[in-house]
Amino acid sequence: MNSYLLFIDTETTAVPKRWDLPYSDTGNWPSAVQVSWIICSEDGTEIKKEDRYIFEEDLVISEGSFRVHGITEEFLRSRGKSRREVLNDLAADIIKYNPLVVGHFLEFDLHILSADFLRAQLPNPFGNSRFYCTMLKSHQYRSGTSKTGMRLPQLYRLLLNDKAEPSHNAIVDAGMTARCFFEIRRQNQMTEKDLEENNRMIADTLHFSVLKSQ
Repeated sequence: MNSYLLFIDTETTAVPKRWDLPYSDTGNWPSAVQVSWIICSEDGTEIKKEDRYIFEEDLVISEGSFRVHGITEEFLRSRGKSRREVLNDLAADIIKYNPLVVGHFLEFDLHILSADFLRAQLPNPFGNSRFYCTMLKSHQYRSGTSKTGMRLPQLYRLLLNDKAEPSHNAIVDAGMTARCFFEIRRQNQMTEKDLEENNRMIADTLHFSVLKSQ
């Protein structure tokens, strides 16, 4: 396993219309309005935590997304930084720590951020990353024939026997994802084979080497 872990989550302007289009199709891919990440050492010690908001004049938050996360243009105008500044800071941490990138429904976050790196005319820093998605892992905790991964609060309650309500706040969700990850590992449910298979599933779903160059 990598020496460092980066737990990441985003809140966005909308959801993608399609999942198979290149990031250059900016009308298809929504933008991040909140990007939060927590970096931990392999033993679980927190190294740093970042909770960042993005404001750009081109951001239009859909009614559906506003109902989910409650983030307004006015709030972003007062609290947000430029897309380029926030993504530069994220990229710097990825380059510095070379972490295992962990998220819940990580595919979504990687798509959104990759489109935003293209909008900001910045290199995509995920090209050499390894990935782990706790939602993909949650399939093994499902009973019966369900093929749907658990929502983050469901997995959190199952693993930690603790109540968790949907927050739709990226820094809260990144923290919950971290606790789930370390609990999965504590329960000896995370083998090297599991790590490799999870990484492969994310990479195959993204077709990352194709999408990032378009």
